[in-house]
Amino acid sequence: MKLFLIGYMGCGKSSLGRKLAKAADFRFVDMDSMIEQREGASVSDIFAYAGEEYFRRVERNIIEEIAQVQESLVISTGGGVPTWEDNMERINSIGESFYLRRTARQIASRLSPHGRYKRPKLRGLNDEELVEFMTHNMAEREPYYMQATHVVDCSDKSDESLVEYILEKIQG
Repeated sequence: MKLFLIGYMGCGKSSLGRKLAKAADFRFVDMDSMIEQREGASVSDIFAYAGEEYFRRVERNIIEEIAQVQESLVISTGGGVPTWEDNMERINSIGESFYLRRTARQIASRLSPHGRYKRPKLRGLNDEELVEFMTHNMAEREPYYMQATHVVDCSDKSDESLVEYILEKIQG
């Protein structure tokens, strides 16, 4: 079984994914970390020097690799994965996808200064600019995210209750 966590950058895919994988006894895969390790560069450097098109092709190759893996996985995708070509269709054909839905304000409040810096599109924005940018960008991505097998409202839930909720969904 493969569980894909999708959603906007900073919504908690990686932190929740680690907890979910541990609770389900699945292996955890963070696509961004996998790319950084393989490419020997940060996501922001790959964007800057090789471009978004290259980065998105690398993401798609990883999705295809994941499709071939026989073990159970929890996969934290990058925030833009669902918006590229037919990635959502492919993800849903491989496993179950969970859209971790939060508001721009909720995500902004979760981001540390390092979390902002490591995301190229968020660098240099003050708090209001950040929320404004994220609100607009999230609205563009929402139709893709809504193609997930499950939409999970994360607004007032702890990670523990979200893990429990997702486990109930896959076992139910």
